[in-house]
Amino acid sequence: MIKKLGVAALSAGLIFSGISVTAASADGNNQMNNSSNNGDKTKNIIYMIPDGFNADYATNYRHFKGEDAVWDNHLKGMYSTYSADSNITDSAAAGTAMSTGVKTNNGTIGLDSDGNPKQTILEASQDKDMSTGLVATSTITHATPAAFGAHVEDRNNETEIARQLIDNEIDVLLGGGKNNFLPESEGGNQTEVNVLQQAEEQGYQLIENRNQLLEADIDLDSENLLGLFADDALAPEMHRNTEEEPSLAEMTQTAIDTLKNDEDGFFLMVEGSQIDWAGHDNDAAWAMTDVGAFEAAVQEAINFAKEDGNTLVVVGGDHETGGMTAGANGSGTANPELLHSVTATGENIAAELNDDRSNTSEVVSEYTDMEFSEEEIQSIQEAEDPKSAINAVISAKANVGWTSTNHTGVDIPVYAYGPGSDQFSGSLDNTDLPKIIAEAAEIELGGEISQNQPDDMKYTIKSGDTLFEIGLKYNYLWTTLQEINQFPNPHLIYPGDKVYFK
Repeated sequence: MIKKLGVAALSAGLIFSGISVTAASADGNNQMNNSSNNGDKTKNIIYMIPDGFNADYATNYRHFKGEDAVWDNHLKGMYSTYSADSNITDSAAAGTAMSTGVKTNNGTIGLDSDGNPKQTILEASQDKDMSTGLVATSTITHATPAAFGAHVEDRNNETEIARQLIDNEIDVLLGGGKNNFLPESEGGNQTEVNVLQQAEEQGYQLIENRNQLLEADIDLDSENLLGLFADDALAPEMHRNTEEEPSLAEMTQTAIDTLKNDEDGFFLMVEGSQIDWAGHDNDAAWAMTDVGAFEAAVQEAINFAKEDGNTLVVVGGDHETGGMTAGANGSGTANPELLHSVTATGENIAAELNDDRSNTSEVVSEYTDMEFSEEEIQSIQEAEDPKSAINAVISAKANVGWTSTNHTGVDIPVYAYGPGSDQFSGSLDNTDLPKIIAEAAEIELGGEISQNQPDDMKYTIKSGDTLFEIGLKYNYLWTTLQEINQFPNPHLIYPGDKVYFK
């Protein structure tokens, strides 16, 4: 179980939030019928979230692939996704619902709609002495992974999320976002704090490229694994430099191999982050290739679950993005298989156009073997946004339709494999998923993580006290807080103010 030290003050003279310092940490057979009826126990959980994915993505991908996807035989039910303040959720509210079982407002991470921190299924797994991990192709501090290991009012506060992920001592963190862990003095986004240095001091082994990932050999009794493979997000699947950035499947396999030796079991969340980004761009080719990359990761999880016999794999998107349809423009057919010929995202293709776009025909021909009419080429040349025009033309060729550039509010399919998987059947809500997982693995979800502290851990400011002296009393170093200007003058505290330590 992870124990944390946090600090906060209850006055107008001394206010800050979200700062914490880690004090210490404690240390098969195939599923023949893919159900809980064979008596196997749920020891391990692999929770896989294809961001932005729904049944239309699944249908188009099946045609794109030419055969069933790995999840098709494991469909269980559907669930609603609305947030506390909107019928259309964002990833922060959806991730929070899927991790805590509680609805919240869009933009909020790990808090309910009143701002109260809620325990996540990952944190509840830690309380059961299970090992934990987060994997994503976005920054590891992005909304979905953050919703499992952090608690902030604003999903965009990725520097605070980085600090909390490390403070929470999640055993395996793999994704992008190195800049969110580095101080501005080293080209990062942290005002002063070097979270990478803090992580290494806490026993994290830092890896930064694919070869280091494939060679990683971590003993969780003595070290954790932090893989940051890009300054920001990883590249889209079709552009990824495979010498530098690993695939989602490779990150998933390494995470499983690292976590599986814990006799208490493990919890792992894996996000296919960029399916959503492709949906926002209405980029059908990017969507299908990143769904393919996510499927390869799911295959790794299913392979392990079959061999292990005690692992529950749950697959479900946080929401749909783009209003994708299988078929468009009055056509009697859908042809997403044509997207195999597209070798770049619309954004990357548009970046190759010259200023007057006179090279449009040559550029689009370089990145796809589709034939474009003069009218289609002209629509790209004259468009206010050439990226969107390119994506529209390519999607129309494949008869993939779009109704939005944002999220939509449709229900999402859930797929599950392993012991407890039958419990996901029927019509559900996204808040049901972590509750079903917790019940299957005998995890107590909903524990208290409130910042309200017992009186014997609360210090009342006395005349003459300084923050430095109080920090010495509780073995807490305030220097970095002063440096980030949260306390420009450490003497501006007043007798009677209260500081409490967690």
